Parts: sequence; structure tokens; C-alpha cells
Amino acid sequence: ILDQGLRLLPLAALNDGHQFLIEQYSLGMMPSLSLTDYHYVDLRTTQVVGMGISQSTQGEAPLPAVPVELHTIVGQLWPGQVYLNQQATIDHLQTVLQQGGFRILHLSTHADFNPGDIRNSYIQLWDQKLRLNAIGKLDWHKLPVNLLTLSACRTAFGDPQEELGFGGLAVISGVQTAVGSLWYINDVGTMALMTQFYRSLKTVKIRAQALQAAQVAMLRGQVTIKDGRLYGPGFPQGLDLPPADQDLPDQALSHPYFWAPFVMIGSPW
Repeated sequence: ILDQGLRLLPLAALNDGHQFLIEQYSLGMMPSLSLTDYHYVDLRTTQVVGMGISQSTQGEAPLPAVPVELHTIVGQLWPGQVYLNQQATIDHLQTVLQQGGFRILHLSTHADFNPGDIRNSYIQLWDQKLRLNAIGKLDWHKLPVNLLTLSACRTAFGDPQEELGFGGLAVISGVQTAVGSLWYINDVGTMALMTQFYRSLKTVKIRAQALQAAQVAMLRGQVTIKDGRLYGPGFPQGLDLPPADQDLPDQALSHPYFWAPFVMIGSPW
């Protein structure tokens, strides 16, 4: 539970000269104890709703890795439903919240936090922008949403008024746990982290430990790009990168740029 001004620190990347903090501890941030639903819910047998935008829409650049990310998470790793591009609308989001049966909601799209008027900050869906001031109006209790993953840029970034950004506001509005990012990151790096996170989430009991396992796998060089494919624990045959990313150089995604921005807000359990 961090005081104002400290909540935007990438705690996972703090280093004592020998190890990163994430190698020693699983990490999570709470806005406060009174705003945190800390009752344990085992998510390992639930289903996932995945929504994402891969095509260019309303001036945003395309995100070609989003379909691979969504169909790896929902289908290969978890049961559930995928709403992609034209299906990723606010109406569908509200329908999902109303129908129940899903405890994990994964949004993979553009987002941006702009200081000042909260109406200027948004998560991009197909038909319109889900603005920060509208997040609290969604009835997150209907599912309920135990885990909201905002697989987009700067969704845990804010200003002195909304310091934990979209993720913090979602927790205050009824989401038990949210995962967001502190800075801009390319969609292949996001796909790498997210596939590892959901792979670990399927087996461990504690959500923060699943994020820790994904970040540690990346920092130790176990998640790599080679010959146009993404390799990592659980994917020995690799995942095909989208055609737009096939020419990426071979590399290990071990730099903190790729894994340190992702933070867990709300209940870490």
C-alpha cells in the first residue's frame, strides 16, 4: 500500500545489486485495505472473456499480435469466448457483464491516460472509446469480475487525482483484481508477458505469483523471439508471430522494458 507519488514506481524492477525485487517477492498494489475485496476466489476453473482490437480504428495504429494473444489465452490455455475487432464493442462488454458466468475479463487494445480531465483518457473499443469517467458506471459486480486484465499501454498510469489509472478505478468500481501497465510497450512484448501470465495463472493459487512467474521467466531470458516465432515456458514449439512482426530480430525479451511495467492492483490473491 503505497503513498501518493510512489504508486507509479515499477517495483518489480527495483534491484539490490544482486537481484530484482520480483525475483524475491510476488508483488501487488492496493489502493487501500478498505477498498480491497480480499476474499479468496480460485480462478483456475473459471472461463475467460477476451476482447481485442487488432485493426486500425479511429486513428489508432493496428495491433497485429492481438489475435494471436487472444486465441492463445482463450482456446489453448483457458476456455471462454473471444470478441475481436467489430465484435469488441461497449454493447458486447455490457452484455458480458450482465449475463454472468465469466470471472476473468481480458481487454487487449489501445489505451491512453492523459492528465487533467478524465474524459480525455480512454480504452479503445471498436465503436467508441471507453473513457475513464465511464468505467465506474459499468456494473462490474454482475459477473462478478474477479480479474480484469488491461493488456494495453499505460492502464495503471495516472495523475495525482487518479494515480492508479484505469486499473485503480476499476478496482474501486467493483473489480477484485486488475492488471495494467505503467508505460507504452509494443504488442509483441505484451503478448509474450500475457501468454506467460495466463499459463501460470492456470496452475498457481495466487494471482500475484502468476504475474511474478511470467516476469521472472522473461527477465531470465526464457522468453525469446527466434525465426519469426515466440518461444517460452509452456510453448516449446513456439507461437507464430503475425506477418507484420515476422522480421523482428531474434532476441530474448529480458530487458525490464518488456516485463516491469505490468502491475497488479487490488487483491493479489
